[in-house]
Amino acid sequence: MGLLDVETRSLLLVVVLVGLGFLGINALLRAVAVRRFSRKNGCSPPPTRTDSSGGMSTLLEILEASRNNYFLVLLRTWHHQYGNTFRTRVAGRTWIMTIEPKNVQAMLATKFQDFDLGYRNKALSPLLGQGIFASDGSIWEHSRALIRPNFVRNQVADVELYETHVTKLIQYIPRDGSPVDMQELFFRMTLDSATEFLFGESVNSLDDGRVSSTNFAEDFNVSQVGLAVRIRMGPLTPFHFDRQFWKATSDARGYVNRFVDQAVEFRKATDNKVLSEKEGKYVFLHELAKRTLDKKEITDQLLNILLAGRDTTAGLLSITFHQLARHPKVWGKLQQEVQNLNGLKPSFEDLKSMKYLSWVINETLRLYPSVPFNMRTANKDTYLPVGGGADGKSPIFIPKGQEVIYEVYGMHRLTEFYGPDATEFRPERWETLKPGWAYIPFNGGPRICIGQQFALTETGYSIVRIMQEFKGIENCDPEPFQEWVTLTLASKHGTKVVLTPA
Repeated sequence: MGLLDVETRSLLLVVVLVGLGFLGINALLRAVAVRRFSRKNGCSPPPTRTDSSGGMSTLLEILEASRNNYFLVLLRTWHHQYGNTFRTRVAGRTWIMTIEPKNVQAMLATKFQDFDLGYRNKALSPLLGQGIFASDGSIWEHSRALIRPNFVRNQVADVELYETHVTKLIQYIPRDGSPVDMQELFFRMTLDSATEFLFGESVNSLDDGRVSSTNFAEDFNVSQVGLAVRIRMGPLTPFHFDRQFWKATSDARGYVNRFVDQAVEFRKATDNKVLSEKEGKYVFLHELAKRTLDKKEITDQLLNILLAGRDTTAGLLSITFHQLARHPKVWGKLQQEVQNLNGLKPSFEDLKSMKYLSWVINETLRLYPSVPFNMRTANKDTYLPVGGGADGKSPIFIPKGQEVIYEVYGMHRLTEFYGPDATEFRPERWETLKPGWAYIPFNGGPRICIGQQFALTETGYSIVRIMQEFKGIENCDPEPFQEWVTLTLASKHGTKVVLTPA
């Protein structure tokens, strides 16, 4: 027995030594390959934000900032301290943080094939499944091909869809000088218009007493808050246990499944022509059912588009009025442009021709982008064009698996592109401004938002129709803007104003 024990221990020792040797050789070869790749592409390391806890204190700092609504402020503070591009540890993982337009352009366009969404897909999957905003590769390409035909001009230009819901919203605005929270109304209105466009039936959340629609809206909101937490947890996402979140996502998907079940069964029982002409109006869901009968796929895509179509537009409208209430001269100039319509409801062509309206919306999206930060993960060894070296102008090596966070909120406030008044709300700057990749409110490259014209049209139409009914606006909130970030950006304190009837 003793001899056998000695032989066994010796064999185990040999196995361990061989294994360690193999790992050591691999590490050496990897180091040589990285050094060679970096030298070939002129790469230098970016500045490093140190964290002696291996990134756990950084994660706690991020979660604390998120809970207290200063996450974007925290990111800007870090960039002021460490530069436009730096690296930091978060929960044992290295993150590259950047607000450099050249780096963003590389990830989203020129080196698009080198990056994907990484763990974000898993973080979003409880609500969004494998929809267009939560997938990569062939699944994403299939999703985009499935959805793109539904955003052609004749659908986007149908302003009658917006008129129905903005008219209802206007009815809820007090005319006696009482304050109103426009943000609450905008989130309800865009939910109503988005569900009518997608399902063929509005949840009518602006109406009182609609219990089922109110429950769906609440489930949708709770789900988004949970998704935002999961994204910020990074690789610790599997440890996200929130019973309320899981119930909300299940109930939200169940609500949408009812419409999907009806559409698929109707599709099976009829031909495409009858389906597309049902009730004489365009319905996004019916068009999807003409292309696929996979109920889960349809539900995934509907929830992805609902998230984009409802929340980004509601946040944009809310913050636009938040700014208009604090900038009476801008309100006055915009009111003059609106008056050129002579009280007529704007057509799609009218909206496209209103320059100052476009500048106001652009300026709001610049300072308060709907998706204020985003991320990509390298799927191969690659590099980004700037951020390394003492001057920050050298390329930086990005190893496979590296997560890169790009902060749109901070990039949109760079003084080298927007001037010394970059943090001020001044729509007139757009008369000559051409910031290129320093302005990406709808992302860029192959994954640019396919519904951006839909969002801009609804936003512009709603602004004009409200200003036709009300000649003045007064701010009723003494608090400065404070972020409310889920997956999109809105105002923590809402948009409390008094509107004066025309």
